[in-house]
Amino acid sequence: MQIFDKPYSLACDRNKDAILDALRSHFADCRQVLEIGSGTGQHAVHFAAALPHLVWQTSDRADYLPGIRQWLAEAGLPNTPPPLVLDVGGPWPSARFDAVFSANTLHIMGWDEVQTLFAKLPDILTADARLSIYGPFHYGGQPTSASNAEFDAALKADDPRRGIRDFEAVDALAQEQGFRLVEDRAMPANNRCLNWQRQA
Repeated sequence: MQIFDKPYSLACDRNKDAILDALRSHFADCRQVLEIGSGTGQHAVHFAAALPHLVWQTSDRADYLPGIRQWLAEAGLPNTPPPLVLDVGGPWPSARFDAVFSANTLHIMGWDEVQTLFAKLPDILTADARLSIYGPFHYGGQPTSASNAEFDAALKADDPRRGIRDFEAVDALAQEQGFRLVEDRAMPANNRCLNWQRQA
């Protein structure tokens, strides 16, 4: 969907304040955030404006960057540098970050790509970095709502590699890379915000 020639996501508008509430505390002591899969760029400008102590580094696949640039240019914020090209299976940034945020990405990646994402995190993060991932998750292999079950089926019908991920499997990947879960926060529309801290 387009509004004024910019990419626009209604879901981003609906969930941005709930996510911001979670990030205010989790990223309170952070300074450099890498957003993986910035999509339209809406989240970036909303969070960077509300959290001016953070440098909010957007990233996504190359075809998404023009839209992200439009949102960043219109907002004109001093803490949003130009977006980076980042496909999890390709080259990663050489910079170091003390926080990573990603929203609604794990279920549109293949599981092998999810594994790669977590495996790459230690290369770009400081020893005590924070990690926050927003989206729907299954628990004990089961959906948390009928709508999530329908969404999972639709994802798999579109691409069998996609699907809502099991919380336990994702948390295991995080633990393998030295992260400890510090909060599993219930969010609107049967989503979760999972917050981890890396153990120095």
